[in-house]
Amino acid sequence: MLRLVNVNSYYNLVHVLRNLSLHVNEGEIVTLIGANGAGKSTTLRSVSGLHQVREGNIYFKGTDITNKPTEQLVKLGIAYVPEGRQLFRPMTVFDNLELGGYQAYKIYGKKQLKVNMDSMFELFPILKERQKQYAGTLSGGEQQMLAIAMALMAKPQFLLLDEPSMGLAPLIVREIFRVISELKNETGLTVLLVEQNANAALKIADRGYVMETGKIILEQDAASLLKNQEVKRAYLGKDKRGIWE
Repeated sequence: MLRLVNVNSYYNLVHVLRNLSLHVNEGEIVTLIGANGAGKSTTLRSVSGLHQVREGNIYFKGTDITNKPTEQLVKLGIAYVPEGRQLFRPMTVFDNLELGGYQAYKIYGKKQLKVNMDSMFELFPILKERQKQYAGTLSGGEQQMLAIAMALMAKPQFLLLDEPSMGLAPLIVREIFRVISELKNETGLTVLLVEQNANAALKIADRGYVMETGKIILEQDAASLLKNQEVKRAYLGKDKRGIWE
């Protein structure tokens, strides 16, 4: 469904992604793991059109989408949940969700927007309770749920998800990862996930890539990565067990 071929990206003179190639099949959850600065978030930003690719190509369902504007990618079925829960904080939960569903509203109308909204309230019941509350007053976990729900309001086929567990309590992290896994199993949603909590990510992923200094150094199915001794030492040590151990 998604394929990156020899992608090179830079921040000014810093070469961040170095001939990066990877693929995500339809219906998979694929996770990128690696140390801070490895290029994981830049990979998502490059796919989403927020960071320019200097060399190489990105394909979505066989179509070259390299450096296409983000709004065009949303129309194609790609949604991006950036790191840091970037919401419209002075607006209510309801209004944030409406904005997330703008493309669906333009194509299918108000009735479909309500259907999508009800679906998000079923997926995240706390958002229904908080729908009249300003987004900036929500807890960190509630804000992350809202950020994911905003992306899902567009009914994407492919979800780019950047560090969803960052700064959240273990129980909230468990719930968010449960929802991601449920969406994949029940709707066939395809997910490319960047996550520092490697244990949590690999528990729900089908496959994983290990990144180091802008390159892929290892690709295996998730179960194999969890057992891989080198990966364990680097990313799954006792201080990195996370919520699943």
